[in-house]
Amino acid sequence: MAPSNSNEQTNKAVSPAKSIISGGISGGLEILITFPTEYVKTQLQLSKTNFTGPLNCVSRTIKEKGPLGLYRGLSPLLYFSIPKAAVRFTSFEQFKRLFQQGQNRPLTNLEATMAGFGAGVMEAILTVTPMENVKVKFIHDQVLSEKPRYRGFFHGMSVILKENGIAGIYKGLMPTILKQSTNQAIRFFVYNFITTKLKGEEKNRRLTWYETFFSGVVAGAASVFGNTPIDVVKTRMQGLESHKYKNSIDCATKIWQQEGFLAFYKGTTPRLGRVCLDVGLVFMFYEQINRMLNKVW
Repeated sequence: MAPSNSNEQTNKAVSPAKSIISGGISGGLEILITFPTEYVKTQLQLSKTNFTGPLNCVSRTIKEKGPLGLYRGLSPLLYFSIPKAAVRFTSFEQFKRLFQQGQNRPLTNLEATMAGFGAGVMEAILTVTPMENVKVKFIHDQVLSEKPRYRGFFHGMSVILKENGIAGIYKGLMPTILKQSTNQAIRFFVYNFITTKLKGEEKNRRLTWYETFFSGVVAGAASVFGNTPIDVVKTRMQGLESHKYKNSIDCATKIWQQEGFLAFYKGTTPRLGRVCLDVGLVFMFYEQINRMLNKVW
Protein backbone atom coordinates (compact mmCIF):
# COMPACT_ATOMS: atom_id res chain seq x y z
CA MET A 1 0.00 0.00 0.00
CA ALA A 2 1.15 3.48 -0.71
CA PRO A 3 1.74 6.27 1.71
CA SER A 4 -1.30 8.45 2.09
CA ASN A 5 -1.53 11.76 0.28
CA SER A 6 -2.42 13.69 3.43
CA ASN A 7 -1.13 16.33 5.87
CA GLU A 8 2.10 18.28 5.50
CA GLN A 9 3.75 15.19 4.03
CA THR A 10 1.17 15.08 1.20
CA ASN A 11 3.51 15.68 -1.71
CA LYS A 12 6.83 14.82 -0.10
CA ALA A 13 8.49 11.48 -0.71
CA VAL A 14 8.56 9.49 2.53
CA SER A 15 12.03 8.31 3.53
CA PRO A 16 12.76 4.60 3.06
CA ALA A 17 13.56 4.20 6.77
CA LYS A 18 10.17 5.54 7.85
CA SER A 19 8.41 3.52 5.18
CA ILE A 20 10.03 0.31 6.39
CA ILE A 21 9.15 0.94 10.05
CA SER A 22 5.61 2.19 9.47
CA GLY A 23 4.85 -0.35 6.78
CA GLY A 24 6.34 -3.26 8.69
CA ILE A 25 4.37 -2.55 11.87
CA SER A 26 1.18 -1.91 9.90
CA GLY A 27 1.62 -5.09 7.89
CA GLY A 28 2.22 -7.19 11.00
CA LEU A 29 -0.88 -5.87 12.75
CA GLU A 30 -2.99 -6.35 9.64
CA ILE A 31 -1.84 -9.96 9.15
CA LEU A 32 -2.64 -10.93 12.74
CA ILE A 33 -6.16 -9.56 12.36
CA THR A 34 -7.06 -10.83 8.89
CA PHE A 35 -5.07 -14.03 8.29
CA PRO A 36 -7.94 -16.48 9.03
CA THR A 37 -9.81 -15.13 5.98
CA GLU A 38 -6.69 -15.65 3.85
CA TYR A 39 -6.45 -19.21 5.15
CA VAL A 40 -10.09 -19.92 4.23
CA LYS A 41 -9.67 -18.33 0.79
CA THR A 42 -6.64 -20.48 0.02
CA GLN A 43 -8.36 -23.65 1.27
CA LEU A 44 -11.35 -23.04 -0.99
CA GLN A 45 -9.14 -22.41 -4.01
CA LEU A 46 -7.07 -25.55 -3.44
CA SER A 47 -10.03 -27.84 -2.74
CA LYS A 48 -12.45 -28.93 -5.46
CA THR A 49 -15.11 -30.60 -3.30
CA ASN A 50 -13.99 -30.74 0.34
CA PHE A 51 -15.80 -27.62 1.55
CA THR A 52 -19.27 -26.33 0.74
CA GLY A 53 -18.37 -22.72 1.53
CA PRO A 54 -16.38 -20.35 3.77
CA LEU A 55 -18.39 -21.07 6.94
CA ASN A 56 -18.12 -24.82 6.39
CA CYS A 57 -14.37 -24.45 5.96
CA VAL A 58 -14.06 -22.45 9.19
CA SER A 59 -16.21 -24.83 11.24
CA ARG A 60 -14.47 -27.97 9.98
CA THR A 61 -11.01 -26.48 10.48
CA ILE A 62 -11.77 -25.51 14.08
CA LYS A 63 -13.37 -28.90 14.75
CA GLU A 64 -10.46 -30.88 13.29
CA LYS A 65 -7.47 -28.63 14.04
CA GLY A 66 -8.66 -26.25 16.75
CA PRO A 67 -8.87 -22.43 16.48
CA LEU A 68 -5.13 -22.15 15.79
CA GLY A 69 -5.68 -24.23 12.66
CA LEU A 70 -6.97 -21.04 11.03
CA TYR A 71 -3.46 -19.59 11.47
CA ARG A 72 -1.62 -22.37 9.64
CA GLY A 73 0.79 -20.67 7.23
CA LEU A 74 0.87 -17.40 9.19
CA SER A 75 4.59 -17.41 9.96
CA PRO A 76 5.79 -16.85 6.37
CA LEU A 77 3.63 -13.74 6.09
CA LEU A 78 4.95 -12.38 9.38
CA TYR A 79 8.58 -13.08 8.46
CA PHE A 80 8.20 -11.47 5.05
CA SER A 81 6.08 -8.48 6.14
CA ILE A 82 8.94 -6.05 6.79
CA PRO A 83 10.94 -6.68 3.58
CA LYS A 84 7.68 -6.77 1.61
CA ALA A 85 6.70 -3.38 3.00
CA ALA A 86 10.21 -2.04 2.40
CA VAL A 87 10.17 -3.05 -1.28
CA ARG A 88 6.66 -1.78 -1.88
CA PHE A 89 7.03 1.59 -0.19
CA THR A 90 10.56 2.26 -1.42
CA SER A 91 9.64 1.31 -4.99
CA PHE A 92 6.56 3.49 -4.91
CA GLU A 93 8.55 6.46 -3.63
CA GLN A 94 11.15 6.04 -6.37
CA PHE A 95 8.48 5.96 -9.06
CA LYS A 96 6.81 8.93 -7.39
CA ARG A 97 10.04 10.94 -7.52
CA LEU A 98 10.45 9.98 -11.17
CA PHE A 99 7.00 11.28 -12.07
CA GLN A 100 7.30 14.44 -9.97
CA GLN A 101 10.63 15.40 -11.60
CA GLY A 102 11.64 17.52 -8.64
CA GLN A 103 8.25 19.23 -8.29
CA ASN A 104 6.45 19.10 -4.94
CA ARG A 105 3.06 18.15 -6.33
CA PRO A 106 0.54 15.31 -5.91
CA LEU A 107 0.50 12.51 -8.43
CA THR A 108 -2.22 12.36 -11.05
CA ASN A 109 -4.45 9.28 -11.07
CA LEU A 110 -2.54 7.88 -14.06
CA GLU A 111 0.83 8.48 -12.38
CA ALA A 112 -0.39 6.83 -9.17
CA THR A 113 -1.60 3.85 -11.21
CA MET A 114 1.72 3.48 -13.00
CA ALA A 115 3.73 3.90 -9.79
CA GLY A 116 1.56 1.28 -8.12
CA PHE A 117 2.02 -1.07 -11.06
CA GLY A 118 5.80 -0.74 -10.85
CA ALA A 119 5.81 -1.22 -7.08
CA GLY A 120 3.69 -4.36 -7.50
CA VAL A 121 6.15 -5.83 -10.00
CA MET A 122 9.10 -5.20 -7.67
CA GLU A 123 7.45 -6.69 -4.59
CA ALA A 124 6.28 -9.74 -6.57
CA ILE A 125 9.83 -10.53 -7.68
CA LEU A 126 11.69 -9.77 -4.47
CA THR A 127 9.32 -10.86 -1.71
CA VAL A 128 5.77 -11.90 -2.58
CA THR A 129 6.49 -14.93 -4.80
CA PRO A 130 8.69 -16.70 -2.21
CA MET A 131 6.27 -15.73 0.57
CA GLU A 132 3.19 -16.98 -1.28
CA ASN A 133 4.87 -20.25 -2.28
CA VAL A 134 5.73 -21.08 1.32
CA LYS A 135 2.32 -19.97 2.61
CA VAL A 136 0.33 -21.96 0.04
CA LYS A 137 2.49 -25.07 0.53
CA PHE A 138 2.05 -24.84 4.31
CA ILE A 139 -1.74 -24.64 3.99
CA HIS A 140 -1.90 -27.30 1.27
CA ASP A 141 0.32 -29.57 3.38
CA GLN A 142 -2.31 -29.48 6.11
CA VAL A 143 -5.11 -30.25 3.66
CA LEU A 144 -3.43 -33.33 2.17
CA SER A 145 -2.10 -34.95 5.33
CA GLU A 146 -3.18 -35.62 8.87
CA LYS A 147 0.50 -35.35 9.82
CA PRO A 148 1.86 -32.25 8.04
CA ARG A 149 5.45 -32.49 6.79
CA TYR A 150 6.37 -28.91 7.61
CA ARG A 151 6.98 -28.37 11.31
CA GLY A 152 7.52 -24.64 11.03
CA PHE A 153 8.65 -21.83 8.76
CA PHE A 154 12.37 -22.57 8.71
CA HIS A 155 11.89 -26.34 8.52
CA GLY A 156 9.42 -25.88 5.67
CA MET A 157 11.78 -23.57 3.81
CA SER A 158 14.65 -26.05 4.17
CA VAL A 159 12.54 -28.94 2.85
CA ILE A 160 11.24 -26.93 -0.11
CA LEU A 161 14.73 -25.69 -1.04
CA LYS A 162 16.27 -29.14 -0.59
CA GLU A 163 13.70 -30.86 -2.78
CA ASN A 164 13.08 -28.19 -5.41
CA GLY A 165 15.93 -25.70 -5.18
CA ILE A 166 15.40 -21.96 -5.53
CA ALA A 167 12.79 -22.72 -8.21
CA GLY A 168 10.67 -24.24 -5.47
CA ILE A 169 9.93 -20.84 -4.00
CA TYR A 170 9.57 -19.12 -7.37
CA LYS A 171 6.83 -21.25 -8.89
CA GLY A 172 4.04 -19.11 -10.27
CA LEU A 173 6.30 -16.05 -10.65
CA MET A 174 4.52 -14.68 -13.73
CA PRO A 175 0.96 -14.93 -12.36
CA THR A 176 2.24 -13.43 -9.10
CA ILE A 177 3.78 -10.50 -10.95
CA LEU A 178 0.53 -10.08 -12.88
CA LYS A 179 -1.49 -10.31 -9.68
CA GLN A 180 0.61 -7.88 -7.64
CA SER A 181 1.09 -5.33 -10.41
CA THR A 182 -2.63 -5.20 -11.22
CA ASN A 183 -3.46 -5.23 -7.50
CA GLN A 184 -1.35 -2.19 -6.79
CA ALA A 185 -2.30 -0.40 -10.01
CA ILE A 186 -6.01 -0.73 -9.20
CA ARG A 187 -5.59 0.12 -5.54
CA PHE A 188 -3.40 3.16 -6.11
CA PHE A 189 -5.74 4.49 -8.77
CA VAL A 190 -8.89 4.03 -6.70
CA TYR A 191 -7.25 5.27 -3.50
CA ASN A 192 -5.79 8.33 -5.21
CA PHE A 193 -9.13 9.06 -6.90
CA ILE A 194 -11.20 8.80 -3.69
CA THR A 195 -8.80 10.75 -1.48
CA THR A 196 -8.59 13.51 -4.08
CA LYS A 197 -12.39 13.74 -4.14
CA LEU A 198 -12.58 13.75 -0.34
CA LYS A 199 -10.12 16.63 -0.09
CA GLY A 200 -11.86 18.74 -2.70
CA GLU A 201 -10.24 22.16 -2.91
CA GLU A 202 -8.23 21.56 0.28
CA LYS A 203 -5.40 19.69 -1.43
CA ASN A 204 -3.22 19.54 1.69
CA ARG A 205 -5.97 18.63 4.15
CA ARG A 206 -5.06 15.83 6.55
CA LEU A 207 -7.39 12.90 6.07
CA THR A 208 -9.07 11.49 9.16
CA TRP A 209 -8.41 7.87 10.11
CA TYR A 210 -11.88 6.81 8.98
CA GLU A 211 -11.51 8.56 5.60
CA THR A 212 -8.23 6.74 5.05
CA PHE A 213 -9.76 3.45 6.12
CA PHE A 214 -12.81 3.93 3.87
CA SER A 215 -10.65 4.81 0.86
CA GLY A 216 -8.54 1.72 1.43
CA VAL A 217 -11.58 -0.55 1.78
CA VAL A 218 -13.02 0.61 -1.56
CA ALA A 219 -9.61 0.29 -3.25
CA GLY A 220 -9.26 -3.23 -1.89
CA ALA A 221 -12.72 -4.27 -3.11
CA ALA A 222 -11.97 -2.98 -6.61
CA SER A 223 -8.75 -5.01 -6.79
CA VAL A 224 -10.50 -8.22 -5.70
CA PHE A 225 -13.12 -8.11 -8.45
CA GLY A 226 -10.45 -7.08 -10.93
CA ASN A 227 -7.99 -9.94 -10.47
CA THR A 228 -9.37 -12.89 -8.51
CA PRO A 229 -9.02 -15.19 -11.59
CA ILE A 230 -5.29 -14.41 -11.58
CA ASP A 231 -5.13 -15.19 -7.87
CA VAL A 232 -6.80 -18.58 -8.41
CA VAL A 233 -4.28 -19.56 -11.12
CA LYS A 234 -1.40 -18.34 -8.96
CA THR A 235 -2.59 -20.36 -5.98
CA ARG A 236 -2.97 -23.56 -8.05
CA MET A 237 0.52 -23.07 -9.52
CA GLN A 238 2.04 -22.71 -6.05
CA GLY A 239 0.19 -25.62 -4.39
CA LEU A 240 1.60 -29.08 -3.78
CA GLU A 241 -0.27 -30.38 -6.86
CA SER A 242 1.23 -27.82 -9.24
CA HIS A 243 2.89 -30.69 -11.15
CA LYS A 244 -0.47 -31.26 -12.84
CA TYR A 245 0.03 -28.10 -14.86
CA LYS A 246 2.68 -27.35 -17.49
CA ASN A 247 2.47 -23.59 -16.89
CA SER A 248 0.04 -20.84 -15.92
CA ILE A 249 -1.75 -20.91 -19.28
CA ASP A 250 -2.20 -24.68 -19.05
CA CYS A 251 -3.50 -24.25 -15.50
CA ALA A 252 -6.06 -21.64 -16.56
CA THR A 253 -7.13 -23.79 -19.53
CA LYS A 254 -7.67 -26.89 -17.37
CA ILE A 255 -9.61 -24.94 -14.75
CA TRP A 256 -11.88 -23.61 -17.51
CA GLN A 257 -12.36 -27.01 -19.14
CA GLN A 258 -12.72 -29.12 -16.02
CA GLU A 259 -14.41 -26.79 -13.54
CA GLY A 260 -15.97 -23.97 -15.53
CA PHE A 261 -15.82 -20.18 -15.39
CA LEU A 262 -17.04 -19.83 -11.81
CA ALA A 263 -14.00 -21.77 -10.59
CA PHE A 264 -11.94 -18.66 -11.36
CA TYR A 265 -13.85 -16.88 -8.62
CA LYS A 266 -13.44 -19.51 -5.91
CA GLY A 267 -12.57 -17.93 -2.61
CA THR A 268 -13.91 -14.52 -3.65
CA THR A 269 -16.00 -14.03 -0.51
CA PRO A 270 -13.23 -14.65 2.05
CA ARG A 271 -10.71 -12.84 -0.18
CA LEU A 272 -13.03 -9.84 -0.45
CA GLY A 273 -13.38 -9.69 3.32
CA ARG A 274 -9.66 -10.03 3.91
CA VAL A 275 -8.47 -7.64 1.21
CA CYS A 276 -10.95 -4.87 2.06
CA LEU A 277 -9.98 -5.07 5.73
CA ASP A 278 -6.31 -5.49 4.77
CA VAL A 279 -6.07 -2.39 2.59
CA GLY A 280 -8.19 -0.27 4.91
CA LEU A 281 -6.20 -1.25 8.00
CA VAL A 282 -2.79 -0.86 6.39
CA PHE A 283 -3.55 2.63 5.12
CA MET A 284 -5.03 3.63 8.47
CA PHE A 285 -2.21 2.12 10.57
CA TYR A 286 0.45 3.44 8.21
CA GLU A 287 -0.88 6.99 8.43
CA GLN A 288 -1.09 7.01 12.21
CA ILE A 289 2.34 5.43 12.73
CA ASN A 290 3.97 7.69 10.17
CA ARG A 291 2.49 10.78 11.83
CA MET A 292 3.84 9.65 15.18
CA LEU A 293 7.28 9.14 13.65
CA ASN A 294 7.13 12.61 12.09
CA LYS A 295 6.75 14.11 15.56
CA VAL A 296 9.93 12.54 16.90
CA TRP A 297 12.01 12.00 13.73
